[in-house]
Amino acid sequence: MGDIAIARTGSISRKTNETSVSVSVNLDGNGTARISTGIGFFDHMLDQLSRHSLIDMDIDVKGDLHIDDHHTVEDTGIALGQAISKALGDRRGIARYASLDLAMDETMTKAAVDLSGRPFLVWNVSFSSPKVGTFDTELVREFFQAFAQNAGITLHLLNHYGANNHHIAETCFKSVARVLRTATEIDPRQANRIPSTKGVL
Repeated sequence: MGDIAIARTGSISRKTNETSVSVSVNLDGNGTARISTGIGFFDHMLDQLSRHSLIDMDIDVKGDLHIDDHHTVEDTGIALGQAISKALGDRRGIARYASLDLAMDETMTKAAVDLSGRPFLVWNVSFSSPKVGTFDTELVREFFQAFAQNAGITLHLLNHYGANNHHIAETCFKSVARVLRTATEIDPRQANRIPSTKGVL
C-alpha cells in the first residue's frame, strides 16, 4: 500500500508572449476546481472536466484575449496535459484504459483513452455552428489536441448524435473526464507494476 499513498500531483507554469498559464492537479482529489481563464464558457467546460474526473484542478491563465481565445485555450491544454503527465509519473499501477458513452439530453458522445505515453487524438466531432455564445467551437478540438499531445495519451472522441452545440461540447469534456477518472485510478491487483508487457509507458 505504500506506493499507492504517494501523492500523485503535478504543477506546471508556462509563460510565453501570448499567455501566462499556471496549472496544478491532484489525481486523487475529489473534483475541486479553481478555474480562471478569462473565457466564461471555457471555464465552465474545465470545471466539468475536474468535477467528473475527480481530479482537483487549479488553473489560472492570463492570455491575449484582445486578439482571440485561441492561444489561451491551446496553452491551457498544453499546461494541463503536462501537469497530468507529471502527476502520473511512470504510470505504475494505473488502470490505463477506459471507454464510455455519455448521454446529455439529446446528445451522446463516446470517449476512449489509453494512457500509453503515446500521444494521439482521433476526433470525430462536428458542430453545426461556429460559436457557442462567443466561444469558437473549433477550439474544443484545439484544446483536446494540445491536451492529448502533452499528457502523452491516446484519446478518441466520437459524437454519435446531438442537436445542441453546447451539449455536444459539454459531452466531450464530461466523457473525457469520466474516462480519465477510470484510467488514472490505481488497480490494486497491479499496484506495483507498469501496465504494459514492455515494462514501460
